Amino acid sequence: MKSSFLFLFAIIFLFVSNAQEPVQRDSITILDEIILLDSLHSATDNGIIATKIIGTKVFQNYSPVDMVSAINQISGVYILSGALNTNRITIRGVGARTLYGTDKLRLYYNDIPITNGSGFSSIESFDLENLSSVEVIKGPKATNYGTNLGGAILLNSKQPTNESTYFRNNFTVGSYNLIKNNLQFSLKENKVTLNLHYGFLETDGYRENNKFKREGLLLDLNYQINPKTNIGVLFNHVDYNAQIPSSLGETDFNENPTKAAFTWKSAKGYEDNKYSLAGITLNHSFSNKIKNTTSIFYSYLDHYEPAPFGILEEYTNGYGFRTKFAGAWTSNESKIDYNFGAELYKDEYQWSQFENLYQDNNGQGSLQGDQFSDNKEFRRQFNAFGNLLIPFGKAFSTQIGLNVNKTYYDFRDVFNQGTDNKSAERNFDAIVLPSLNLNYNFSAVNSIYANISRGFSNPTVEETLTPEGVINPDIAQETGTNYEIGSRFRLLDRRLNLNMAIYRMDIKNLLVAQRVGEDQYIGKNAGKTKHQGLELEADYNMDISAKLKLTPFISYTYNDHSFVTFVDEDNNYSGNPLTGVPKHRLNSGLQAQFNNKFYWNSTHQYVGEIPLNDANTLSSSAYNVVNSKLGYKSQLGKKLSLDLAFGINNIFDINYAQSVLINAIGFGGSEPRYYYPGNDRNYYGSLRLGYSL
Repeated sequence: MKSSFLFLFAIIFLFVSNAQEPVQRDSITILDEIILLDSLHSATDNGIIATKIIGTKVFQNYSPVDMVSAINQISGVYILSGALNTNRITIRGVGARTLYGTDKLRLYYNDIPITNGSGFSSIESFDLENLSSVEVIKGPKATNYGTNLGGAILLNSKQPTNESTYFRNNFTVGSYNLIKNNLQFSLKENKVTLNLHYGFLETDGYRENNKFKREGLLLDLNYQINPKTNIGVLFNHVDYNAQIPSSLGETDFNENPTKAAFTWKSAKGYEDNKYSLAGITLNHSFSNKIKNTTSIFYSYLDHYEPAPFGILEEYTNGYGFRTKFAGAWTSNESKIDYNFGAELYKDEYQWSQFENLYQDNNGQGSLQGDQFSDNKEFRRQFNAFGNLLIPFGKAFSTQIGLNVNKTYYDFRDVFNQGTDNKSAERNFDAIVLPSLNLNYNFSAVNSIYANISRGFSNPTVEETLTPEGVINPDIAQETGTNYEIGSRFRLLDRRLNLNMAIYRMDIKNLLVAQRVGEDQYIGKNAGKTKHQGLELEADYNMDISAKLKLTPFISYTYNDHSFVTFVDEDNNYSGNPLTGVPKHRLNSGLQAQFNNKFYWNSTHQYVGEIPLNDANTLSSSAYNVVNSKLGYKSQLGKKLSLDLAFGINNIFDINYAQSVLINAIGFGGSEPRYYYPGNDRNYYGSLRLGYSL
C-alpha cells in the first residue's frame, strides 16, 4: 500500500503545482470528452444522476485484449477475471458472492438487454475494439434499466461522427502466442450509417489448458427514413472456444501458478460457445415534445462444456422488446422532462448433463458417457418504468423514478418424467422499486446530488433448485435500499475533473451458495448485508508546453461491507466483513502526449486483501500491478493514418490472484482451490492503419 500512497501523493503534487497557470485545453482533448459524454444511448438522457462513462481515452491505456482493466479503472466497479472467458463483475460489493459469472446487474448493448432470463450477463462476448464507450450506473437508481442491486452497464458501439467512408485495421501480437485482429469498415453518407467489424483473437494463455480462440462479426446499420424516423439493425455473432485451467490451491499458486487444476487438466476441460444477438430499433419523433424508441431482439446461445464432474450441453433462445417514450411538458416558467416505457425478456433455457469418462480415455481428455439429466426452464422478466425530472428554479431539480418488475420461472424435468418428475413453477410477486434523486447545480459543470432508491436481485437457476433438483418455493429475491450523496466538479478552468460519492446500501434475504459437491452448489437466503463506502475519481489536464500534455488520474474505492446477520447452519458470521470484497482499491496513472504524435500511458492498480471465507480466517494477499504503453500516431498523407503501440503488462512480474473463489473446499485430501493466478510479465505490440475513401 505504501507505493500506492506515494503514487497518489505525486499526482496531488502535480495538481497543486500547476494550478496557478491555467491554459486553454487543446481541441483533441475536448473532442474526446464530447465523444465520451454524448454517447448515442447514454443513460443521462433519462435524467439518471452520477453515471460513469469511459471511452477511447481510457481504452487507450490498455491492451486491445484487456477490457477488464479498462472497466476496473472505474471506482466502485471491480471485475475478477480468472481467464478471458471467466469474468465476475461486482459493483459496490454486489455480486461478489456469485461463484462463477456475473449476475445482480443488467447489461445492455446499444440499449438492447443482453442479460439472460435468470439474470446472468457475459461481457466476454463483446470486443473492446468495437465499443465507443462503456457506461456504468452504480446501484439500483437505474429505474430505466432494471433497478438491479448492482446497477447496469451500457455498452455502446462505435458510430461515424461525420460524412465519411473509411477502413481501419488493428493488428496485435504478444506474449503467449497472442494474435488479435480487428477490421472495421465505416460509412456515413446521406441517410445511411454503417459500421461493420470482423474480429479474430487467439492465444495459448499463461497457464496450462488455457488456450482461447474467438471470432466475431458485428453489423450496426442505421437508415434515416425521413426527418422524424430512423431504423437501425444490429447483429452481433461470437464463436469462441476456451480451455479452462480453473483455480489453484495455495501451494500451486505460490510455487507453480502456470499449472491447471489436476482434474481440469486431466479432462482437458473447455467451453465452446456460439452466441448471436439480433435487434431492430425504430426511433420516431411524434413532435418536438415526444419521441419513441422501440427495439425488438432475439438472442441465441449454444454452450458445450466438458467439465470433470460432467459434460454440460446448454441452449438458450431469448427474445423480447423494449420501448421508451420521452418528452417534456413546457410552460412559461418551467419544463418537466419525462420518460416511460416497458421491457419484456423471455427465454427458453435447455440443459442436459452427461457422464465424463475422461479417466477411462487413455489420457485423451473428455469422453461423453451416459446422460443423467435433461431439463428445460422457461423464464420471463417484465419491467415497466417511468421518470419525472422536475426543476425547482435554475439550480435545483429532482427526479422521481419508478420500476415495477415481474419475474416468472417454469422448470421442467424432462429426464425424470413420470412418478419422479420434479417440474415446478415459481411466479414471484410483482415488486415496486422507487427512486428519488435530488440535484443542485452550482454552475453548468459543478453539482452535488443525493439519491434514495430500492433495488432487487433474482435468484439464478441453480439457486432456485434444492439438492434434489426441485424448485425451492422458499427462495426469495434479494432486496435492498441505497442511500447516496456525491459531487461532480470541473475546476481550474475545467482542467481538473473531481467526482466523489459516499453511499450505504442495506440488503436483506441475502442469497448464498452452499456447496453440495465438487463445483456444485445450491442457494438459500441467509441474512442481511451492509454495503457502505467511499468513491473518489480525479484527473487533471496539464499543458506543459505547446507540444507536451500530461493527464494524471486516480480512482480510489473504499469498501466497508459486512454481514449484519448471517447464520449458516451452526456458524454465526454476523459482523464479519463481506467475503470476496477488497477493502481498498486504487487505480492511478499518467497519460502523456508529445507533439500530437507520441504518447505514453502508464497505469498502476492496487488491490487490498480479500476475505476468502465467511469466517474471515483466510485472505488473499494485497498486490500492486503496473502496466505501461508507448505509442506513435501520424497522418500519412490525406487518406492514410497510422498508430503504432508497444506495451508491457505486470512490469515487475509479481505473482498475484486476479480472481478468487470464496469458501472453497478441498476434496479427497487436496487443498481448497481459492486462487486464479494473474498473468506474469507479458508484452504486446499493435499496428493500426486507417484508410479514408
